[in-house]
Amino acid sequence: MTTVDARRAAPPLPPAVRRSPAGPVLALLWAGAAGVVALWWADTGSVVGTAGVLTGAGRIAGLLCGYACAVLVALMARVPLLENRVGSDRVARWHAMAGRYTVCLLVAHITLILSGYAAQDGASLWHETVTVVLDYPDMLKATAGTLILFAVGITSARAVRRRTRHEFWYYVHLLTYAAVFLAFFHQLTLGDEFNGEPVATAVWYALYLGAAAVVLWFRVLAPIRLNRRHRLRVESVHREAPGVYSVVVRGRHLDALGARPGQFFRWRFLGEGMRWTSTPYSLSAPARPDLLRITVKALGDHSAAVPLLRPGTRVWAEGPYGSLTADRISSHRTLLIAAGVGITPLRALFETLPGEVTLLYRARNAEDLALGGELEAIARWRGAQVRYALNGPQGQRPPLTAESLRSAFPGLSGHDVYVCGPHGFAQEVYGALRAAGVPDRRIHHESFEL
Repeated sequence: MTTVDARRAAPPLPPAVRRSPAGPVLALLWAGAAGVVALWWADTGSVVGTAGVLTGAGRIAGLLCGYACAVLVALMARVPLLENRVGSDRVARWHAMAGRYTVCLLVAHITLILSGYAAQDGASLWHETVTVVLDYPDMLKATAGTLILFAVGITSARAVRRRTRHEFWYYVHLLTYAAVFLAFFHQLTLGDEFNGEPVATAVWYALYLGAAAVVLWFRVLAPIRLNRRHRLRVESVHREAPGVYSVVVRGRHLDALGARPGQFFRWRFLGEGMRWTSTPYSLSAPARPDLLRITVKALGDHSAAVPLLRPGTRVWAEGPYGSLTADRISSHRTLLIAAGVGITPLRALFETLPGEVTLLYRARNAEDLALGGELEAIARWRGAQVRYALNGPQGQRPPLTAESLRSAFPGLSGHDVYVCGPHGFAQEVYGALRAAGVPDRRIHHESFEL
């Protein structure tokens, strides 16, 4: 590891840590689910016989599925409180989990309710299914919504995601809104919990209209306002390393965005072949009042087209998002560990984090060290350290184990550690840090993988 070391005395202490609202938000969501079960309980008398048990279980599953649909939509809204305080990657995991719950509850609802009706009528399951779909009010719309939700669930499965283009997955995923809309009405028409119950009906409308409102505001109106106000355009494109390019974006009053080092935007470049894809890229330098900069590695169709951008190309951005910021630190000593293009948010943090900061940059060779000159200059300016973990002459990778990290960074367990890089690298480093005694609360990582 090569080191640049020009320490300064008495570094300023970090600000107080801001507590994540993740716990209260999850408690609120589970309290809502408990309220849904209570709604069924209050409306249900005695449950008698096989048909009653199946139908009752189907009603519970249906109510919980309806509630999960509203939660699913709200988690897609990119609410700043969640994206910036809980973390975009954590909210994405919540959304994925809510999606799995929704599909499972939907399957349970369909299976149980149809089986209960069939047992009650003494009919075959197929006959009961045809009767319910064709004769019950709003069931044709609900059936269409169900099929869409199944399609979204199938394309979201990891094995399918790996074999499909991101754009295909993204636009199929957007059909969730249509599915929820189509399935909404049969809940009120056929749900015993809402028939003659104006309060329950009003609460259900409020739940869905509230979810629709946050989506409309944060995913439609707020981005329109941002882009009309700031008028973003490509200023220039610069090569930083093989396959790695920086894009400088110019706009008006960009300090009003409140973008912080470590955060990212979702970028849509309105150039040839790129306007239909929105991709998250982190800021690779602190925001200026008139300029933003991102640094991109060619890993897919969208990122590979970035070097072809021309000055003046219009840019549509949404954000800023992400919680990989200075709010997470609780110590005056910080270690940043980056691999590959994961250096981008950490480069911005390296310049701005308070206290004693060390950066460890993992790459195959010196040529792959993007932004290396800037990192050296920042290290000299602020009296920080830069260390490089490069492959050996025969391509052997330097070990990033608990022992090597403890040896290289004395007092490691007292550091806050930020990690950014490919998923496998982040998992490996996380395991090594935990084995080295770094508490989980001091390991900070954010992933764009959904």
